[in-house]
Amino acid sequence: MFAIPFAWAGPASHPAIAGTPLTVTIAAQDSALFNAYNHCDLVTFARYIAPDIEFYHDKGGLTLGRANMVESIRHAICGKLRRELMPGTLEVYPIKDYGAVEIGEHRFCELSTGRCDAVGRFIHLWRYRNGSWQLSRVISYDHHKETASPG
Repeated sequence: MFAIPFAWAGPASHPAIAGTPLTVTIAAQDSALFNAYNHCDLVTFARYIAPDIEFYHDKGGLTLGRANMVESIRHAICGKLRRELMPGTLEVYPIKDYGAVEIGEHRFCELSTGRCDAVGRFIHLWRYRNGSWQLSRVISYDHHKETASPG
């Protein structure tokens, strides 16, 4: 698990601006979490998930608890999909005495076809405790097929 310090730039800077320490930290957490997700490394993936996770998905409903989340990934994702963060969409904001909220958009690529046309939005609540970050709440919504814009 990353032990990146929980800090961000001074009060004059906006915490969601790319490159601030908090944004860099959460972007690294997102990258590590989804590297494990994409490679079906469920042991590593589980380390980033809080035991009491609440995962709200517009299409799949509610998943409660780390074990259920890991099993859901094993069943629905492993060998089927790859998740990619959409460039330029990441926003990170501090949550006092808790951690941070991460907001962004992602796309999913079907491994069998290579098609990356499924997109959605997410809100991740990251808890910082005992020197490490864990994902404690997720709202994943607005999932749809991306359509090519008329050229």
